[in-house]
Amino acid sequence: MHKRFRGFARGERGQAMVEMAMVLPLLLFLIVATIEFSLLLNARNTVSFASRDASMLAAEGGSRAGTDCVILQQVERDLVAPASAIKVNQVKIYWSDQNGDEIGSNHNLYTRGGTFTCTYGDGTSVTVPYTLTYAGYIENVRCDVLAGCGGAHTQLDNIGVEVQYVHRWLTAFGRVTGGTGLTFNVATTTRVEPQL
Repeated sequence: MHKRFRGFARGERGQAMVEMAMVLPLLLFLIVATIEFSLLLNARNTVSFASRDASMLAAEGGSRAGTDCVILQQVERDLVAPASAIKVNQVKIYWSDQNGDEIGSNHNLYTRGGTFTCTYGDGTSVTVPYTLTYAGYIENVRCDVLAGCGGAHTQLDNIGVEVQYVHRWLTAFGRVTGGTGLTFNVATTTRVEPQL
């Protein structure tokens, strides 16, 4: 009878190993998927903060020379690890309506790469790692006067900042699900502060 119990115990160990071999890949996949999702969510939140912060600076800068470079510098500063500023594809600064939608094609589009230099009102300049690829909303046409600036600018402008970010998968999870990463856009709009 003692031999019968020993054989039964060995059979249970074998069954447990087979069950573990079946469940372990699924468990590892869920752990890796959770890590990837957490990193993606962190990147999305960081880009959202950078867009909001840059939009507030755009509202404060209004039509002052060099405002776009201040915006781009802030986007660069706000994207901290595990997110990275080098994963920014482009930044769009645009004139928006009260709902946050772009008015016409009034935007400046900056693509990350190359260099762009802004000169401030006091004569100093700063260079950012972007290239201006479309200029349809230059700084001096932005309305920062409470009574309006004439033409289509009948009141203070609303300025939006949209950041396009490319999140790359850090594990083999991306290859399993297809693709190398995910591209998303985050935009924030703020009303320009009136200047004296």
